[in-house]
Amino acid sequence: MASALISRVSRRFLKFSLPSQCSSITIFNPLISTQPSIKLYHNLNTFSGPFKQSHPQFSNFEFCKNVRSLSNFQFVVHISTSTSKENKNQSGSVSRGDISWIDLYLPQQVQPYARLARLDRPIGTWLLLWPCMWSITLAAAPGHLPDLKMLALFGFGALLLRGAGCTINDLLDRDIDTMVERTKSRPVASGLLTPFQGLSFLGFQLLLGLGILLQLNNYSRVLGASSLLLVFSYPLMKRFTFWPQAFLGLTFNWGALLGWSAIKGSLDPAIVLPLYASGVCWTLVYDTIYAHQDKEDDLKVGVKSTALRFGDSTKEWITGFGIACLGNLALSGFNAEIGWPYYAFLAAASGQLCWQILTVDLSSRADCNKKFVSNKWFGAIIFGGILAGRLSS
Repeated sequence: MASALISRVSRRFLKFSLPSQCSSITIFNPLISTQPSIKLYHNLNTFSGPFKQSHPQFSNFEFCKNVRSLSNFQFVVHISTSTSKENKNQSGSVSRGDISWIDLYLPQQVQPYARLARLDRPIGTWLLLWPCMWSITLAAAPGHLPDLKMLALFGFGALLLRGAGCTINDLLDRDIDTMVERTKSRPVASGLLTPFQGLSFLGFQLLLGLGILLQLNNYSRVLGASSLLLVFSYPLMKRFTFWPQAFLGLTFNWGALLGWSAIKGSLDPAIVLPLYASGVCWTLVYDTIYAHQDKEDDLKVGVKSTALRFGDSTKEWITGFGIACLGNLALSGFNAEIGWPYYAFLAAASGQLCWQILTVDLSSRADCNKKFVSNKWFGAIIFGGILAGRLSS
């Protein structure tokens, strides 16, 4: 039965039609063929809708190499979770491998808004969510699971707040984004959305976020609302300081404070302040690595980053921040009287962070992005350690 369901989903995907001008799509389907691949031909045409822009044309989308060894279920998951890249050629067309679930399943009128919220790039949501989940789990009673309803609520909140932050960033940086190769195809910078449309969408995002915030206690409502000052000011920091990554850390890790207060109704500085500081130091590691992707463009445009500030000494700097991150995590766990399994997981997380710092090639955009994305696993390891430590305490 499961096989039949997956087969139906696969056939639905194969029927996905792109509008006129022939282009081949090569797909390996393990459900219906043992041959290396099957070829489909679709016509591509430009899209003329309310945005008055040509819809990106897709060429030679090949899944064969990536999914040849996948099971039936993994094949479907691969299609539905593959992310798009912001790098596109000068004509605006999406290059091979850049198609995402947004192109496959969302109406064309909605797609620019989904891209504005970075729904096809979930790593930012994970990096925002992990400190919340750390804090909520740390606040659980010894020997008990964390509040699952609160974890789900913060999950939706992280998705909305990260999307709102991206919208604010793109509205404020639309002139800069047009001069940076990696960002010039973003919806506002490329003209797919007008600033007014982006601003209207931001209002919608913040309204939904308010609905989630109102589910929390009064202390947490005030604490959560106060983070908006950081959310709105962070995109401007790259114009004034070489430390915008530090401001991102202050913003992205606010959930380390908010998660605890949502459970306890107040803050315990001995526990949450080291946890918050660890998140800020962690952000300085991963976002400095990320910033090395744009350092040449940043120099031309005149914006600042820790990648430019640290230069050839980057690895020494991020090593220091990594040590501070791990030290603060250990201190927070100690003050929370968490069980010994936490420290075993912390040792594993230390290894993951060391691997990032020691092996990253700061001159390679691809490798910087790979190491940046790997931080979702660092966050997951710490979460697993807090969960195991709390259950054993």
